[in-house]
Amino acid sequence: MLSFDPDKVTLPAGHYVNGKHLRGQGNALLVKRPSDGQPVADLYEADAQLVDEAVTLADRAVKQSGWASCPPRERGAVLRRWADLIAADTDTLARLEALSSTRPIHDVIHHELPFTAEAIRFYAECADKYSGDLLPTRAASLGMLVPEPYGVIGAITPWNFPMSMASWKCGPALAAGNAVVLKPSELTPFSTVRMAELAIQAGLPAGVLNIVQGGGAVTGSALVAHPLVRKVSFTGSTQTGARIMSDAAFNGMKPVTLELGGKSPQLVFDDAGDPADVAGRILRGFTANGGQACVAGTRLLVQRGIAQALIEKLVLLCQGFRAGVTWDENSRYAPMIDARQAAKVQQIIVAAQQQGGEILVGGERFADTGDGYFWQPTLIAGVSSDNPAVQEEIFGPVLTVQIFDDEEQGLALASHATYGLCAGVHTRSLDRALRAMRGIAAGTVWINRYGRSGDFIIPTGGFHGSGIGKDLGRQAFEACQRYKSVLIDF
Repeated sequence: MLSFDPDKVTLPAGHYVNGKHLRGQGNALLVKRPSDGQPVADLYEADAQLVDEAVTLADRAVKQSGWASCPPRERGAVLRRWADLIAADTDTLARLEALSSTRPIHDVIHHELPFTAEAIRFYAECADKYSGDLLPTRAASLGMLVPEPYGVIGAITPWNFPMSMASWKCGPALAAGNAVVLKPSELTPFSTVRMAELAIQAGLPAGVLNIVQGGGAVTGSALVAHPLVRKVSFTGSTQTGARIMSDAAFNGMKPVTLELGGKSPQLVFDDAGDPADVAGRILRGFTANGGQACVAGTRLLVQRGIAQALIEKLVLLCQGFRAGVTWDENSRYAPMIDARQAAKVQQIIVAAQQQGGEILVGGERFADTGDGYFWQPTLIAGVSSDNPAVQEEIFGPVLTVQIFDDEEQGLALASHATYGLCAGVHTRSLDRALRAMRGIAAGTVWINRYGRSGDFIIPTGGFHGSGIGKDLGRQAFEACQRYKSVLIDF
């Protein structure tokens, strides 16, 4: 039985530094459960002094422990043991994740935990698979490109997928020989601490992975600005990413990897096939995790010939959702993370209606959910490209509908002035699919599907305001190393 009592979950203490729990004495942040709005714990924010301690200890640990210089295969072995411990710690990790996040316990156990462990295993294998290069030079010399770890990498993860996002940041950074100081979201702080405990049990030297808790303005800013943090990896909003990029430039010119917001199109041509099958893909693309995913496909662009049938199927599917607390094994639908996010969804829906948008289904919170923040899947038709619901990242289960007549018009609608993270193309024509793939400015294009798979070799990352650099794939591992050019005469 997966269901559990949320009041009987033992929570780890706030910070985890040098292999020890630290409660901290900073500003207290109240953590609430999204499913019912009830308080869970006070989280004491790491100030600049505590962040300095965590980073300094990480820098010392990565040098003195030999983590950076040990044989790569040994680092990989530690990461494989860590992944195994995560997979074996299902009960504890799943409950910590489901308690304060938007992830239902069923989804955590069947999707989140396996994905997290497998991502770490993938990077364990990268440790001794990718290296530098010999470069063609004149006959009397030898040119080499030698990779080295940065030292300490600062990582900041979002609240929507806490454990898997931590694996994206920690897996490649640790496999490449770095230390990591990680700040999880202050809204979902617990499961990441447990992951760090398991890393030490797996053999990671104390201090090589430290967790500091707090908000972006205090803890996050101190982490980004610290002179011993040589690289920053962040997943979150475009606005916060821009501030991090600026702070990094003014505090040591350190490189950044930024996976940011999206307003991704799902482009459906009239030869896409059975409307029921296509509707299922579209639905998952904008309702997964309650629409709270940067990759959510929230703009439906549908060719006129299939539009009516597809929209009718979507409306029926949207009416089948039910709200349920995340600690109930029968729940499948995620709540909004907090009242502020729910209010943002409502605000944009109202603005969309004021500019001509028509609500086809949904448009309001589920009734009888108390102080839980559950929002109904919502379709808005009759919108133009300058409508707020089309322009702004909503981070909720809201899909706008625009109809086009030909391929050129559809591709024109798919472009977005700000974002370029993902896109979905639904068609049975290979030629049309490839033309669309070439014509859409997005870091990822899915064809006849929408959403990531378990193929960790495929990187993710956006164009334009959707980010810089890549998570996942060998590109994420290589981005955790700096490359030294060497030329030897003989």
